[in-house]
Amino acid sequence: MIQAVVFDMDGVIFDSERLVIECWKKVAGEKGFTGVEDVCCICLGTNDVQTRAKFLEVYGEDFPYDTYEREMAGLFHEKADGGQLPKKAGVDALLTFLKERGLKIALATSSKERTVRREIEEAGLLSYFDAIVCGDMIRRSKPEPDIYLKACECLQVEPENACAVEDSFNGVRSATRAGLSCIMVPDIKQPDEEMRELACCILPSLLEVKEYLKERLAEEQV
Repeated sequence: MIQAVVFDMDGVIFDSERLVIECWKKVAGEKGFTGVEDVCCICLGTNDVQTRAKFLEVYGEDFPYDTYEREMAGLFHEKADGGQLPKKAGVDALLTFLKERGLKIALATSSKERTVRREIEEAGLLSYFDAIVCGDMIRRSKPEPDIYLKACECLQVEPENACAVEDSFNGVRSATRAGLSCIMVPDIKQPDEEMRELACCILPSLLEVKEYLKERLAEEQV
């Protein structure tokens, strides 16, 4: 029985991952390093620590990641702050539907808490969430299950009674390892065979997620 829904943020709530890649590509063009889009795709769903480690693995230990990341973040915030970050289609309708049905709602994102709360509040979505768990609040990032286990703990529901909504491979792995059923709504990367096996379903948008959950909840009441 579904008692709670736990959302990823970037690529699910907000159309933000393309903007991150766009900003990294601008920095890369100015600094003269290549292949950054591929590295970003590998890092989708992971926290800052793992992203930094992957960049250093690809570009070498002397790569000035911290300096470049600050430049990227500055470009991102210029385009995203103040409510400029575009929401994914259907997010308001889906969150409203879940609230009206009395389900608990959480956010499980690898981004930093300070950034997450600001972006969610600026988008007018903060009141929907009963719990927010961020990448700097746990020790191990996605694809490990920790963040989803923490979200379920905060909501006081068992993982088998919660459903996750994810876009990234690492996010789907994290949610399913924690014992949640996981709806995948692909964003940057399209699902492969592993994702088709792990996800309970793959849907093109949050509008379809709403209809899917509506049907599941109706079936549970029969």
